[in-house]
Amino acid sequence: MDYHRLPHSSLEVSKICLGTMTFGEQNTEADAHSQLDFAFERGVNFIDTAEMYPVPPKPNTQGLTETFIGNWLKKTGHRDKVVLATKVAGPRGVPHIRDNMALDRRNIHDAVETSLNRLQTDYIDLYQLHWPQRETNCFGKLNYQYQEDHSGVTLTDSLEALAELVRAGKVRYIGLSNETPWGVMSFLRLAEKHGLPRVISIQNPYNLLNRSFEVGLSEISHHEGVELLAYSPLAFGTLSGKYLDGARPAGARCTLFERFSRYFTPQGVAATQAYVDIACKHGLDPAQMALAFVNQRPFVAANIIGATNLAQLEANINSIDLHLSEEVLSDLEAAGITYSNPCP
Repeated sequence: MDYHRLPHSSLEVSKICLGTMTFGEQNTEADAHSQLDFAFERGVNFIDTAEMYPVPPKPNTQGLTETFIGNWLKKTGHRDKVVLATKVAGPRGVPHIRDNMALDRRNIHDAVETSLNRLQTDYIDLYQLHWPQRETNCFGKLNYQYQEDHSGVTLTDSLEALAELVRAGKVRYIGLSNETPWGVMSFLRLAEKHGLPRVISIQNPYNLLNRSFEVGLSEISHHEGVELLAYSPLAFGTLSGKYLDGARPAGARCTLFERFSRYFTPQGVAATQAYVDIACKHGLDPAQMALAFVNQRPFVAANIIGATNLAQLEANINSIDLHLSEEVLSDLEAAGITYSNPCP
């Protein structure tokens, strides 16, 4: 396993991070513990979760993911050996978590207390805002149109609430997720102006079908040291090629949940076929090639993989040992020009 220190922090994280949003939906607690055991044995020390998980979010399953992880930490005694990241949900689409959801002091403090309880720990290494308070381009939304935020909650309000948690020792570092260049730079500016904690990471989608991070955020990563925790590196598994030609394997995520249609546009399917063809040309597994591409990007601090069984998990972790040649990278760049960000 390769390890990397997140800039502006003391967190030394494995380049492969275990994503857990299937725990409690597609994976039982026994499955979850087996994945955690296997990943830990392979050197993965970075676990990412969220108060909203599992996904898709449902009132009757919400919080199970953190609970499963907390039970594993208690059972194994590994808390001081892992970097634990979780997230507070923003105000859209999940009212079953709390009443009047917002990224204000009440919600952030209530959220962290509940997460600490479920995770059975006294502190969270990296606490992230799952998505912005304001309406903006995230979760595939394009063509930004300003909408006035009537919540009265400012970025400074959120940052001050997070600062209280850092001072109390409940959170070590803070990060963002599904953010924009304006959002990241605004948080950095406000932290410097008011002497508040600096965000150290951003968790956004990044894969061969969605390289929109490179447009503006990659430059911020380079100059400001706010590096990417890349989620959805396999585009919900589509880059494995298993959904090509209309296939819907039994038990697969996009078979079970039709709402995950983001990567099935005509351009997305054509691009996927092109990338699978490149993998076949070079004798590579398509999924491992797609993951290795993310691993090798200079602005990526960690690649958040997910799996529903141990065979997938092993293959995904093994991507750390695959170094893509210049010839492969050249072919991928050529395809990326032909199919430019088909599924942002």
